[in-house]
Parts: sequence; structure tokens; C-alpha cells
Amino acid sequence: MLNSLDLPRAPKDTRVVVAMSGGVDSSVVAGLMQREGYDVIGVTLQLYDHGAAVHRAGSCCAGQDIHDARRVAERLGIPHYVLDYERRFKEAVIDRFADSYMNGETPVPCVACNQTVKFSDLLETARTLGADVLATGHYVRSEQEGAHRALYRPVDLDRDQSYFLFATTQAQLDFLRFPLGGMSKPAVRALAHEFGLSVADKQDSQDICFVPNGKYSDVIRKLRPEAAEPGEIVHVDGRVLGRHDGIIHYTIGQRRGIGVATGEPLYVVHLDAPNRRVLVGPREALATRTLELRDVNWLGREPLAGDMSCDVFAKVRSTRPPTPARLTIEDGQARVDLTDGETGVAPGQACVFFDSDSPGARVLGGGWISRARPVGLSAAPDFSRAEVRTHAVAVTATPVRG
Repeated sequence: MLNSLDLPRAPKDTRVVVAMSGGVDSSVVAGLMQREGYDVIGVTLQLYDHGAAVHRAGSCCAGQDIHDARRVAERLGIPHYVLDYERRFKEAVIDRFADSYMNGETPVPCVACNQTVKFSDLLETARTLGADVLATGHYVRSEQEGAHRALYRPVDLDRDQSYFLFATTQAQLDFLRFPLGGMSKPAVRALAHEFGLSVADKQDSQDICFVPNGKYSDVIRKLRPEAAEPGEIVHVDGRVLGRHDGIIHYTIGQRRGIGVATGEPLYVVHLDAPNRRVLVGPREALATRTLELRDVNWLGREPLAGDMSCDVFAKVRSTRPPTPARLTIEDGQARVDLTDGETGVAPGQACVFFDSDSPGARVLGGGWISRARPVGLSAAPDFSRAEVRTHAVAVTATPVRG
């Protein structure tokens, strides 16, 4: 007979390591596991120390949060360990974040953190502690299907974090458990009160956790001083409209704060990192239908084998619903054609695949966007060609892994 974690043993004989960030969600996971009689160990990662960030509302994995996690563990009567992962977090997440912006991309550091620090390094630490599973407070569902587990959107779609977990490998997914996937946020807070946890009404983490004041450009400039080099602001028709103080201050789709006025609404449509140029144009220049992906992770029932093409539902932003798309693999390279198109898609963001647009859709994996092909302009420049004077970026695709 299986226990609630789909393992064939009694809860008291099942060791669960809970990743405790100091927030209400992971604290409730620890409380649930302890109430069900599992052998629970709480682990908190110290990821950074930015001074102001340790007391900033909405931060996580810093001073106050570590203190909160320790208090929750004491309340529940479970062992608790704090692990210093600052160096690893800087290398795997913060440095990659800075380099991505310098390359004209718009990174998603939460995915990188899950992909490296939390679901790789912490998972191995959990195994070292003799854990049978690693449980987290993410709002996603996983279910046993044959020899492996499958990943699904949660019951509370307002809290859906499946977009940020696309890079979870099958081996990691088999070891992970997400006890909050079938619950709503209000129900979780109610449980926190029931357990008598001090974090029951604590504000949720938000924005980028390691950015003290919400100004990512300050962090990047400190890590990579050369990222603030000035350059030209160029219209898609080739006109030089002005100058900027560094491409790190711009993102694809941005309208406000561009720094030029022409009498027409202008949007950032591309960042030419090698030439330090910000390409701007009308809204229609943001339209995209075809995306090229790198580092694709596949979680579908059947493995990817050779060249193939299949219908999926794709998300290019965490806040958007999945929409119809076509995934094509040719010579090991991945392309996604969005049926309805999208605007303001930036390299460095994630494209996540689902098997439907229903609330309970299964996550099929996803990849990082290396290029978004523009449409909608009668004379749109081909961003992939070096001879176009407003852009000169070469895109290198990465083979798919299944």
C-alpha cells in the first residue's frame, strides 16, 4: 500500500527533506509532512546577503527568512539545517543573470535557480541526508504514471508555478514532491494558522529575490561595470534617434523611458549587444510567430526521437495562458510556431510546452528562447544577418535533450 507520497512504506519509515525558504508555503509543507507522521528534516539555503535585502519585504533566502524558517522548525519539532550556498548561487544564477542581460537577453533567474541550486545541488544534499523525497512549496502537481512521475498545472491557477519548473529533469521530478499542488493559497494560509506558525500572514516573495531595491541594472553594473557602456538608439528604418547609457536599462517590449521622442509611440524591439544598439520601432515590429529554442527539456510520455513535429500549447510568459503552437525538431534544433503569434518576446525568456490549455494540463517541458523572428513589418530587418546595419548578432542553437 502506498503512502500519500506514492511510496510503498509507512510515513514513519519515509524520510522527507523539505526545502524551507522561510515563507508560508514551504512552512506549511513541513507542517503537513510532520502531521502525517513522516520523518521530516527542514533545510534552508542561504543564497545571498545584500544588506538591504535581508529585511526587504518580498525577499527570500536571506537573513530574516532564515530566522523565520528556524522558528517554524522549532514550532514543529523537526531538525533544521542552514546550508551556505552563496557561492554556488552567485555562479549559477546571479552571474548568469548579469551575463544574459549583457548579451541583450531578458533572463528568468527563478528557472535557473530551480534548475541548478534547488533541484540539482539541494536534491543531492537531500539524498546525502538519506531522504526518500525532497518536498517543496511550489504550486504544481505531480502524479505517478508507470515508472515515472508527470508534472501538471496546480489547482490554484493564480499561483501556477509550472512555467518556472520546465527545466526539471525526469530524474529530478521522480524524486520531488509538491504537496500544495491540490490546494488554494487561502487554504494554505488557513493551515499555517492551524499549525500556529509565525509566518501565517507573511508577505509572499516577489520580483527578483537578490535585487535589493528592485533595480536589476544596479546589480548588473556592480558585477559587470562594462555593461553600462553607452550606444545608439536606432529606429528599424535605420535612423539614429539618440543615445543610451547601456542596453541593460532596456527590455524587449519596453515603451516608457526609452529616452527619445519622435511624435510616435516607440517600443524596444531588439537589443544589439555586440554593437551596443537599442533598436526601436512601432508596436507591430514586436509581433512574433516563430521562436528558436536552445536547451530544450522534454517531459512528455514518449521521448523525442529524431526529426519530429507535434502540436502543443505554449507559454512564453508566466502570466499568460497556454496557447496553440507547433513544436518542430529538425537536425536536433527546436522551433516553435505560435498559431496566434505573440508580442514582445525576448531572447533569454522561456517557452514552456503543455498538452492542452485546460486548467489541469500536463507540462511537456520547454526551452530557452534564443531567437524570436519578427513579423508584421513590410520591411522588417532580418536580425540574423550581420550585414543589416542596425543589427549584427549571430545565434547559436543548442541540441535538444530528451
